[in-house]
Parts: sequence; C-alpha cells; structure tokens
Amino acid sequence: MRYAMAIDTKKCVGCSDCVVACQTENDVPIGFCRDWVVEVMDGTYPQLEIELRSERCNHCENSPCVRCCPTGASHYSDGGIVLVTKNECIGCSACITSCPYDARYVHPDGYVDKCTFCLHRVKKGMQPACVAVCPTKCMYFGDLDDPGSEVSKVLKKRKYKTLIPEAGTKPQLYFLI
Repeated sequence: MRYAMAIDTKKCVGCSDCVVACQTENDVPIGFCRDWVVEVMDGTYPQLEIELRSERCNHCENSPCVRCCPTGASHYSDGGIVLVTKNECIGCSACITSCPYDARYVHPDGYVDKCTFCLHRVKKGMQPACVAVCPTKCMYFGDLDDPGSEVSKVLKKRKYKTLIPEAGTKPQLYFLI
C-alpha cells in the first residue's frame, strides 16, 4: 500500500477550506498550519497564467526528514505516510532543515508537527479532512497500489508534476496540470 494525494491545479480556486479543515480536525494551534495554498504566476503581461496549489508534506518515499531524525520520532507509517511521534521528538529541528518543501513547524509544545494525511481518519475508511471538505473536489487521495483508487485513476488520465523532483525525495503529492 502506498498512499498518495493528487491536487488538480485547474480546479483549485484557492479558497483555503482545506487549510481550515486541517486546522480544525487536527487541533493545529492558531498561527500554524499543516497545509497552505500557494499562488504561482508565470508569464509576462498580458500572457499570464496563475496556478493555485494546496501544499503540505509530500510524504516522500525517500524522506530526508526520516533519515536525519536523531531519535526516530520521524518515521514511515501505514502506506508510507511520514509521521512524527511527538513524545519521541526532541524539537531539534533537523527534520525542518532537511525538508525541501518547508512542510514542518515546531509546535508550541516543543515537538515538530506536520501533515499526516489524516491517518486517523484514513484508518476508519474516511478521506483526509482537506479532501472531504474541498468544494471543487480538486483533491484525490488513495492507494497507488490499488488501480481502482481515485488517485491511481486520475494519475493515469492526467498530466502531472511533483515539486522539486531533483531533490530525489520521490514525493507522493502530485499536482495535476
């Protein structure tokens, strides 16, 4: 099993419902976030293109954050989801420094926090909170090893990209373009 998420940059409207759902579902402290919306503008006036992306931890297959964690607090869990065990984390921030996606932060309680693909919901057969609330249905989540999963189907049909592929992290967050 390999969990992944795909986000359709043509359907995302940048509403940030995914951000609010994540903060609410995961009790993220005010002023912090596990996901965020990025607006990228490309081109020269009058030929401009805007891409909206909901970004988060990329749950990489080759995660530098897992490799550099001195305590093993950062680790792979079910389906390759990268997690942090907060009571094992010493807050050294080595994982924050090693992450090319800026997907981690130090929680006010002293441990490092990040997106978990809402594994607690996934284990109950539910979608991650961000996917469940998206009004444009631009987010797809599932098991890449299951050809019938939504994420597998959409990645077979559509052109996509990953962020910073040259980092060699093998991210499991795909952006449909």
